[in-house]
Amino acid sequence: MVKMTFTMDLTTAETLKRIATRLQKSQSFVLREAITHYEPHAGQLSKEERKRRVELFDQVLASIRKKPASDSRRKSLRKKSHR
Repeated sequence: MVKMTFTMDLTTAETLKRIATRLQKSQSFVLREAITHYEPHAGQLSKEERKRRVELFDQVLASIRKKPASDSRRKSLRKKSHR
């Protein structure tokens, strides 16, 4: 174990104490558990950010000029015929 000293706001400190009392565990234990549960989600995009990025991607796709499928087929046939 590593001993650490840090500062937290009064509301968070009171919440930590309440949880520790309710669980009958040390505040250090509660903090370690909280960090363990938080870690897999740290740095991931929020729902709002994911939604914003999907909307932006949809806008980019919509702005790409679409060619008729027949144009693509003609080009691919020309390439095959030149071989």
